[in-house]
Amino acid sequence: MGLGDKIHNAAEKLHGKGKEAAGNATGDEKMKAEGKSHQFKADMKQAGEKVKDAFKKH
Repeated sequence: MGLGDKIHNAAEKLHGKGKEAAGNATGDEKMKAEGKSHQFKADMKQAGEKVKDAFKKH
């Protein structure tokens, strides 16, 4: 996984956490769900990159 990918995924996850927190604070369920979605996407991208890295090593 390239450094740029790691930074992008971390930023997307952080953005999602912020959105989820804002949704919790304001009671906005849509914003809360969007935040969770951003975090999930970032986690899935990171997992995919780890799989690609594992195949590159072998």
